[in-house]
Amino acid sequence: MNFYLVLPVMNKQDDLFMQRALQLAGYGKSTVSPNPMVGCVIVYDKKIIGEGWHQKAGEPHAEVMAIRSVENELLLKSATAYVTLEPCAHYGKTPPCAELLVEKQLKKVVIGAVDPNPLVAGKGIEILKNAGIEVETAVLEKECLEINKTFFTFIQKKRPYIILKWAQTTDGFIAREDFDSKWISNPLSRQLVHKWRTEIDAILVGKNTVQYDDPQLTARDWAGKNPVRLVVDHQFTLSEDLKIFDGKQKTILFHSQGQMIKKHDVESVQLNEKDFLGDMMKYLHQEKIQSVLVEGGAQTVQSFIEAGLWDEARIFTAPISFEKGIKAAELKNHKLVSQENIQDKNQMDVLAIYHNSNPS
Repeated sequence: MNFYLVLPVMNKQDDLFMQRALQLAGYGKSTVSPNPMVGCVIVYDKKIIGEGWHQKAGEPHAEVMAIRSVENELLLKSATAYVTLEPCAHYGKTPPCAELLVEKQLKKVVIGAVDPNPLVAGKGIEILKNAGIEVETAVLEKECLEINKTFFTFIQKKRPYIILKWAQTTDGFIAREDFDSKWISNPLSRQLVHKWRTEIDAILVGKNTVQYDDPQLTARDWAGKNPVRLVVDHQFTLSEDLKIFDGKQKTILFHSQGQMIKKHDVESVQLNEKDFLGDMMKYLHQEKIQSVLVEGGAQTVQSFIEAGLWDEARIFTAPISFEKGIKAAELKNHKLVSQENIQDKNQMDVLAIYHNSNPS
């Protein structure tokens, strides 16, 4: 396969090539966890001659895929590789990419962000420099950090990246007094949520959401993998006949007391009541679950907010009002980072995304 994209001469040429590498990295969003998303382009004489991305955990990394796509390997000795994350320096399911770049005698390697994984963390750069390869770092670093925010949070904070999500009315309710919440957001908004489910490792809800909504918590309206289902039921009172315990997808029930559930593909985990969420984060880190979408209910979401255990909140506001009912959670230490309209033929929802200014 040939890649001969001729780019104009410009001062920010490195940024342009790294932007393409970022685009490639994003293709692995739903498939590479627990590995980071990585893209790589190889450039010779201002032309892209090879490109690749990490497509699935356990399969070849971006640098390998990019090199394989180069038709004339003799050009590699005079070529520059643009890679969104520092090439790995350790043997895992695949050999070190840094050593591959040395073997192919690349002239230069441009890196977006340094890998925080202690197994790499500068070692890949050191291998390249010791081999006489010119190395440049921090090109579009902010964007390269953002695309792998779940991976960086998991490594640095030793917990998953936590995303809070709910739909609310204009007067701030998520359900009516009888807990009925179907449907506040419009069909397009709900489809977007199913897309998000394919992009995260796990989805979490509390007892009331399971009891009153009996959700499946799967990605039915978008092609992709289903997340691991997490349920919080402190006293373990939920019926085993609910859809979430149907055995069709791995499900973990967190409780502080009660008997163990014994159903196919359902795991019971007892946590310390005094540090319930803290123990949960340790368990999820141990299980290599890097991202969690907390979908409800209000009490469960608020418990994460009070503990400071959230990184991002995605809130749909629909143009309807209940006047009374179950109030939505209230964010703290938050900043608005984006807002957009989600319009279908009957209703326009507003999706606001917030970041935690001081996450735990």
